[in-house]
Amino acid sequence: MIHPDWPAARRRAVAAAVLDNIGRSLIENYSTPELAARIAREPIRGDGLAAFEEARASGRPVLLVSGHFGNFQVPRHALAARGHVAAGLYRDMTNPYVNAHYVRTIEAIPGPAFAQGRGTLGFVRHLARGGVAAMLFDLHVQEGVPIPFLGRPAMTATTPADLALRTGALLLPCFGIRREDGLSFDIQFEAPIPHGDPLAMMVALTQRLEARIRAHPEQWFWIHRRWKAPRGGGVTLPTAVPSVPPP
Repeated sequence: MIHPDWPAARRRAVAAAVLDNIGRSLIENYSTPELAARIAREPIRGDGLAAFEEARASGRPVLLVSGHFGNFQVPRHALAARGHVAAGLYRDMTNPYVNAHYVRTIEAIPGPAFAQGRGTLGFVRHLARGGVAAMLFDLHVQEGVPIPFLGRPAMTATTPADLALRTGALLLPCFGIRREDGLSFDIQFEAPIPHGDPLAMMVALTQRLEARIRAHPEQWFWIHRRWKAPRGGGVTLPTAVPSVPPP
């Protein structure tokens, strides 16, 4: 259990709010024109906005990274409204009938959409050519590395760090945080993650997401099985997990 100290009433309230956010996000993402029009009026804020603009002015690629938090499609809509085309990387749904209309919602956002696996090379090429791309990183990955996440080790892909290092891309955490009215969003571009050791970069990304979840636990998609053990046994953290200074 992640928050054993929470009283039962708070756990129930957060669980209900989690489902509310997921439901709202689902309807929003299936109503692309309405969501896009709403997001076009929202400013982008945060310590990373200037770094993003500088990177675009110089032609440097930018890799936006987020988690299943708030409405994670909002940053791409915000960029599209400002003339920036951001590619998206998505994971196919298991059910082909659900996947067909799910993919249509992603492709409705301006910018190319690439399926994880068969489309990954296209995603990498888009980034390497100086493009803007967006991806999520907070799902269990069997071949990942264990990184502390909300107090427990979670198998985590190093793909965002690897791609940033390979292409020279600015690695920028971003979030579409739902406001209390349930309809508007605080769009945050955080300070970039410095290039360095890939594990340290992923620890830093994880800590950024953790901070958002601790501030708004009802906005993370707790329904995912984030802490599954890898095949063959339990999870053991590396001997030394890199410490990362705050931004």
